Order: sequence, then structure tokens, then C-alpha cells
Amino acid sequence: MKNIAVIGYGVIGKRVTDAISLQDDMNLVGVCDVISDWRIQNAVRKQYNIYAATVKAEKEMKASGISVKGNLQDLLNKVDLVVDCTPKSIAAKNVEVYKKQGIKFIVQGGEKHETTGHSFSAENNYQSALNLDATRVVSCNTTSILRTLTALKRADLLDYARGTLLRRATDPWESHLGGIMNTMVPEKDIPSHQGPDAKSVDPDLDVITSAVKVPETLSHMHYWNVKLKKQASKEEVLDAFKTSSRIKLIQYDQGLVSNNTIKEMFLDMGRPWGDMYEVALWEDMLKVVGDELFYAYVVDNQAIVVPETIDAIRALTGIETDAAKSIAKTNESLGIH
Repeated sequence: MKNIAVIGYGVIGKRVTDAISLQDDMNLVGVCDVISDWRIQNAVRKQYNIYAATVKAEKEMKASGISVKGNLQDLLNKVDLVVDCTPKSIAAKNVEVYKKQGIKFIVQGGEKHETTGHSFSAENNYQSALNLDATRVVSCNTTSILRTLTALKRADLLDYARGTLLRRATDPWESHLGGIMNTMVPEKDIPSHQGPDAKSVDPDLDVITSAVKVPETLSHMHYWNVKLKKQASKEEVLDAFKTSSRIKLIQYDQGLVSNNTIKEMFLDMGRPWGDMYEVALWEDMLKVVGDELFYAYVVDNQAIVVPETIDAIRALTGIETDAAKSIAKTNESLGIH
């Protein structure tokens, strides 16, 4: 049983915290943040131990009636590993603290690969993360790219891949603060950063991405054109995707025609926040023409990295050395079937 801390109780942090609390081989010691508003108050309602990142934050928390267990250092003294879910300007400073103390840590995809020297995707490179001091769980879009392309690669079908990403403008809860309306904003550079990011996990991937920011907040959508190594049937491609437990094949002709209808399905399934940990890939939209493959899918930017983070904890701490066993355990705890 390893003791784990979560630093930053935001969009990703609160989900990772809940996921850790569901595991029977790790112990959530506490969460640390600077906020004292409704977000951290919900953590109090869930009976998580709260630590204050700064002296000012501790005063504000106590003024709001929050019982504070201690400061950041107090929390670090009690744990084997830290999952840092803070904004990258904060995380970069925290990393120096973790290194100085000799504590294992996980950062999120907003950080550079060089921050840890290792980037993680459970179905691709779990073994290479075993007992490391640190790793970076790659971003939501990069995670989806690695899951889908790794499935094709395992089946010896993948030659190269070219993808276009339609990126949500902002997180749903922050949509009142800004974002884009009545426009679309293409990223200036091709490739966009997701392709090179995927290669930080698997350097052998031949992948190029381009991205466009669109005025919605629920999710990202991807369109992919893949050159296959050989001519294959649609069934062979689908069988390859089915080897990933974290790709969910969905049907357009069953009413799942948009990201909001997909979100509604996961809400109806009883997932917390309607979270979709899987890549939702349209089975009936998928086409194979000769040795070319065309498909599209939706990515829940708030949830897809949560199971990856749980698996990364197991890999770094060595509490499970078998990737398949960790993935199965995480899936079971989160209701991924």
C-alpha cells in the first residue's frame, strides 16, 4: 500500500483524487491547494484531508471553516508519490521541491517531456515506467492518439497516420471567463504539438497532426487518415481497436451523432460528471479504402487521462509490474467495461 498525495484540486485533480480513493493498493493521504471556495469545500464534503500550499491559503481556508491538516511540506513528509495537477507555471516550481526531497512524482501533459524525461501511456509503455522517479501523463489528445495508433500498430497494420483535431475552446466550468465564439482558430504550425508529443512516448510512430480550436467546451473531436501496411478489411481494423479496453466503439446510427449526445449517454450510464475515460470511436463511420483507413472519434478532455494516471502511480511505485493487470484493475474500479 503506497501513500499518495494530489497537489492541485482542479478539473483533473478532483477526478484523480476520486480515482485514487477507489483503489485498494494505494492510500490517498490528502490534497493540497490554494483555493478556499466551493471546489475545495467539495473535497471537505468527501472527507479528504486538506493541506494548504501557502501560509496565505491556510489563513483563507481556516477563515472559510475548512479544517487544515498542515502545509505542503507536512503532506510531502507522509507520502511515497505526488500527483501534481496544478497549472504548469506552478508545477514547474513544485517539481524542484519533489526532486530535492527525493519523492516520486507525476505531472500532467501541459509540462514538457524534459521535466521528467519520461512520458506515459499505459497501453504503450507501462514497462518502461517501472520504478522510475517521475513521469508525465501525456495530454488528453495525445493519450487518444496513442491508444488508437498503438492498437493498429499491435495488429501490424500501421504505416503512418495524419490527423486533424477539433479542439474545445475552454473547460466547461470556465466558459463564462472567455473562449471563442462564432469563429474557429487554426493553430499556426503544422504539425501541431500532439504529433511530436505522441512520439515522445513512441518514437517509431509516423504521425502528423493539425489542430483547430472551435467554439464548444464538451470535448475534442479527431479525424484520422491512416496508411495501412497492407490491405485490410473493416473487420480486421475493428478487431485491432477492440484489443484496447479504453476504446469504446459507438454507433452513429443509434443516435450518437454529436459530442453532446455522447456526453448524455455517459451521464445516463451513471459516470461521475458524465466522464468518458475511453476514446469514443464511431464504428459505423469507419471506412477502409484499399490500404487507407478513415475514422473519427471524440475525446473527453477532462477524464481520459484519469485511468492513465492511476496506472502511472502503480508503475512508478512498482506495486504492479504487469501492465495488463494494472489496466484491468483500474478499469474495474472506474467502471470501464
